[in-house]
Amino acid sequence: MNTGEIGLIEKFGRFNRVARAGFTFVMWPLEDIAGLQTLRVQQLDVLTESKTKDDVTVHVKVAVQYQVIPDKVYDAFYRLTRPELQIRAYVDDVVRSTMPRMTLDTAFEAKEDVARSVKESLDKVMHEYGYQIMQALVTDLQPDVKVRNAMNEINAAKRQKLAAAEKAEADKILLVKAAEAESEAKYLSGVGVARQRKAIVDGFKDSVLDFTGGVEGTTPKDIINMMMVTQYLDMLKDVGQCPTNSTTFVPHSIGGGDTGSQVRDGLMQAATAQ
Repeated sequence: MNTGEIGLIEKFGRFNRVARAGFTFVMWPLEDIAGLQTLRVQQLDVLTESKTKDDVTVHVKVAVQYQVIPDKVYDAFYRLTRPELQIRAYVDDVVRSTMPRMTLDTAFEAKEDVARSVKESLDKVMHEYGYQIMQALVTDLQPDVKVRNAMNEINAAKRQKLAAAEKAEADKILLVKAAEAESEAKYLSGVGVARQRKAIVDGFKDSVLDFTGGVEGTTPKDIINMMMVTQYLDMLKDVGQCPTNSTTFVPHSIGGGDTGSQVRDGLMQAATAQ
């Protein structure tokens, strides 16, 4: 006999003994080898159709790994003609009695529980016939095509909802950051303008004090008017040199009247024209 096999020897058509691996002497024609029984682990794939608790038709594929018990070779050879049919029948029975108690989602999560039930049930029955169940695995669980498509659409909708929420949150963060940046920029711009005006006022103050001390008989108002006229004339020069300007407002009398009032009136006339 080859390694991994056991021969069953009959004498006068009746079981006599088993032949282990190695050299075996058979007294032919008194004895005959009735058959060989493998001791290797075998696998049988069983596909069962069943329904879940929520009336979804599913196809469950169970892989059963089994092996002949060496001490029960007689039972395995003589008591079962086709052990595969026996295993298929019990797997179908266990799956069809287990699945109707579960919803589809629960069935996906409880595949190990189904496999354990199949193994325990098969092991009790097949041990009597000389077989031991090594392992039972639920290798595939497929619902109907329409149900699969519906589940995929539901999952896609959930993912799109999450993506939309994440995008909205990102847009919100961008808007908040942009508002904070604009607020900070305006604040810094205001600080800069305030510092600029303070520097101008300080410069005016120093100029008035220097001019008053150097020229007798002048008042601070006279000095300020003179500075305003000078700045106003510089502004007119710059505006006149700009190629895009077509209109220039000039006070009717630079030399007379209140210079501050004339400048103010000129600005108001320009604003009205706009």
